[in-house]
Amino acid sequence: MSAEALLKELRSQLPADCLLTEREQIAPFECDALPVYCSRPVAVVLARAEAHVVAVATACHRHRVPLVTRGAGTGLSAGAKPIESGVLLVTAAMNRILELDRDAMTARVEPGAVNLQVSRAAAPLGLYYAPDPSSQIACSIGGNVAENAGGVHCLKYGVTVQNVSALRVVTSEGEVLTIGGQCLAQPGYDLLALMHGSEGCLGIITEVTVKLTPLPATTRTLMADFACVRAASDAVSAIVRAGVIPAALEMMDALAISATEAFCHAGYALDAAAILIIDLDGDPREVDVELKLVEEVLGSSGATRVQLAADETQRALWWKGRKSAFPAIGRLSPDYYCIDGTVPRHRIGDVLEAIQSFAVNYDLQVANVFHAGDGNLHPIIMFDGSEPDALDRVEQLAADILEYCIAVGGSITGEHGVGLEKINQMAVQFTDAEIAQFMAIKEALDSLGLLNPDKQIPELARCQEYRALRRSHE
Repeated sequence: MSAEALLKELRSQLPADCLLTEREQIAPFECDALPVYCSRPVAVVLARAEAHVVAVATACHRHRVPLVTRGAGTGLSAGAKPIESGVLLVTAAMNRILELDRDAMTARVEPGAVNLQVSRAAAPLGLYYAPDPSSQIACSIGGNVAENAGGVHCLKYGVTVQNVSALRVVTSEGEVLTIGGQCLAQPGYDLLALMHGSEGCLGIITEVTVKLTPLPATTRTLMADFACVRAASDAVSAIVRAGVIPAALEMMDALAISATEAFCHAGYALDAAAILIIDLDGDPREVDVELKLVEEVLGSSGATRVQLAADETQRALWWKGRKSAFPAIGRLSPDYYCIDGTVPRHRIGDVLEAIQSFAVNYDLQVANVFHAGDGNLHPIIMFDGSEPDALDRVEQLAADILEYCIAVGGSITGEHGVGLEKINQMAVQFTDAEIAQFMAIKEALDSLGLLNPDKQIPELARCQEYRALRRSHE
């Protein structure tokens, strides 16, 4: 591979201001939102059109140069960390909302379109885009597809894959594929589902058709305080067992509550060990019935106080607090590291207790704020990166937590992706035979292994080495 030959071809194919090669130009792109993993690529391409993506993919394939795609850079698994010998393709400037279709209830957007902007654009039509990650004011739709993002309201409305009907994807060889459509079912293999959560390893997304949802007629929001985390955890399962599927069902522990209350004065109870924030939406009469039922369940589950938001102002403030939890917790320590496991709802209490036990072993603090309704945990490990062994302890704690999630029937990721961060835990969640099938799919769609290499799917030798290492520490 000749970097100069590649750059010469890219200069001939792209507008001059799309190609960045100087050190100071590239520096802002050396990591995603997990800055403990950084590297500097040969070049950064700021794509503004699908033709730019095709040109970059074709050139990288011809010169056998690794190619990593980055959206808004809000990812938390180092999935968009560049390869030092490769090119970083940034799609953030491809951010147009191309079409809003009221009748079809869809929006056709470029991959850099910001999640929240899609809902704002659709609001005059009485519609919105339901998946709402905590980073929705910044994260891109293309990135949401790549990670199969969820969000606060995914319990009722589903994650990204349930809210997308079609994609345009550029292959590693520069070919353009149209996947999916407006019909409920498509013949052939389900490539649309395959691309969701593929983390830029199978293709480069250049257009997304998302499904839009009617704005609910009414939304009521409850907040319940609990004197112990176990009671709050058990209440989550009890609500769903009672036959209610809330639009949102979030949980915060005492450390997250205190940090957030100091940050934005959301009105949280500082003496609570945990709180649940619950959205119920839909037809007003049905919501009233669900509201009474949920209040009864919360009372019988040990809630010390249950409040109903008095108006939209109070409701918005409670949710502002929840969505501000990450920056709020960031004020408590120089650094933090957020992981992303999922567990069955009825095991949430067990896992939260185990997390605190593990944290004590590593002399670290962990705050928990997460999507309780679907068991998608977000333990936030606080640390000081200037301490010599701090990151090692953090990574070991994160591994213990994720592997405990697997042990209770869960998964190592719910919406942040595997990336580089969790690649070792893939060896725990999957057998060699299963990993080999993932690798076969990767080879079929990216025969040279150029798209986001060394991410998501570990080599079999690495799996065996990691398992042996973990056994030696037992």
